[in-house]
Amino acid sequence: MRGIATCPRCASTFFKGLNLTETTEKNAPQRQDALHVVVIGAGPAGLTAAIEAQRAAATVTVVEQSDKCGGISRTEVYKGFRFDMGGHRFYSKSSLVETFWRETLGEDFLERDRLSRIFYRNRFFSYPLKPIETLLKLGPIECLRVITSLLWWKLFPYPQENTFEEWVTNRFGRRLFRTFFKTYTEKVWGISCTELKAEWAAQRIKGLSLKVVLYSMFARPRTTVRTLIEQFYYPRLGPGMMWEAVAKRVERAGGQLVYNSPVTRIETDGAHAVKAVVVSSAGRESMVVGSHFIASMPITDLVRAMTPQPPADVLHAAEQLRYRDFLTVCLIIRRKDIFKDNWIYIHEPAVLVGRIQNYGNWSPEMVPDPEKTSLGLEYFCNKGDDVWCSSDSDLIQRAGRELEVLRLASAADVVDGCVFRVEKSYPVYDSDYRQYLAVLRQYVERFSNLQMVGRNGLHRYNNQDHAMLTGILASRKLLLGENHDVWSVNSDQEYLEEQSRPAEPEVTR
Repeated sequence: MRGIATCPRCASTFFKGLNLTETTEKNAPQRQDALHVVVIGAGPAGLTAAIEAQRAAATVTVVEQSDKCGGISRTEVYKGFRFDMGGHRFYSKSSLVETFWRETLGEDFLERDRLSRIFYRNRFFSYPLKPIETLLKLGPIECLRVITSLLWWKLFPYPQENTFEEWVTNRFGRRLFRTFFKTYTEKVWGISCTELKAEWAAQRIKGLSLKVVLYSMFARPRTTVRTLIEQFYYPRLGPGMMWEAVAKRVERAGGQLVYNSPVTRIETDGAHAVKAVVVSSAGRESMVVGSHFIASMPITDLVRAMTPQPPADVLHAAEQLRYRDFLTVCLIIRRKDIFKDNWIYIHEPAVLVGRIQNYGNWSPEMVPDPEKTSLGLEYFCNKGDDVWCSSDSDLIQRAGRELEVLRLASAADVVDGCVFRVEKSYPVYDSDYRQYLAVLRQYVERFSNLQMVGRNGLHRYNNQDHAMLTGILASRKLLLGENHDVWSVNSDQEYLEEQSRPAEPEVTR
């Protein structure tokens, strides 16, 4: 059985911004055995919740369904090549969060230059857009159409913005929406832009208007919209390196982390409290009893695992919420310097791949052989569909062929490959999700010793720093009785990458 632990000096810097009382080894509160916090999930939210629970003098057990920590922010390894599941830039609206990260890894936390481009109609467009390049590649006629479309929709906008398409069209015009938003967005979500809710656009791309884009092309703004940011941080050996370090800190404080132990049942009193979770490991079930429970597992899976069984309307709501899965086809290429981007957005409808990561450009140490390149071709799909169910060999062959279509590399250059599948990566903001989520939230909140956290626990498209904040607030709410609304973290619909410095994390009380 492994464990996880905290570094008081590093943690105190981070928690200072949340008005937390700093703790040192000399004045640390004595552990209270009556407080046993069971954390479900060892991703950023769960591990941060565990650290904060330990600071409140609780014993901690973290149960994790996979064989490693980090959740979707983990790092996979194949024959010495390291692969990031999604491309995780480390940035935050809070300098305190960034300080926490830097102090955790020190010199292993690298500052990287960002380069990403859009592939559309067999051309690469720099992102952020560059005026001369964009004009040359779109051509004067298309540019005139874009401007005309923008003016039209500024004069005659949609009166209400209910869908992603309406939200983007009102700000960019229909022509630009179809050029740089529609195809890629529908690849990612697997649903029409007319079904995807406008609040997802408001949450993810607020602040990135045509005015901001054009201004950023010609001048350096006083404030920085993080969509257009030119640098970010990244662990030397991938994002998993960060969360492995955090896990070790919790271990040193006496916490336990149990891997390969998916939750199969959640025992409750049927009314007000959770009593225990049952996990399955090596074909055997075991019960973990606790006083308080913090869960980052999908809220839909959690209510379905509860016993006694929740009411029919709650179970129905759990069946209606949707997630988007994805898989990464990791290719090892017998070439170096294939392209200089960190990643590329593929807007080309002729291929299924949605995004391509170039791991060596994130950190050279992700690639053990400097004469080779490792690429991650990301396919957004649903568990059980044709892409998800394709064999690894078929997916590797497909990825090689699509590289040829994109003229990035020849399929003959592919010397090896592997596939990693990630379930429930993105909570879907479809037309009905809000009403069903409200039913689930109302039900789980009846259990006074249970708190949901993280992206899937709250069914909210959060980044790592927001996930960390939900973990902190959940522990303080459960153990210290503070009046935090964890569900409100990042609910103001501001774009997760938008930042006008200085800024600090907001705490809702």
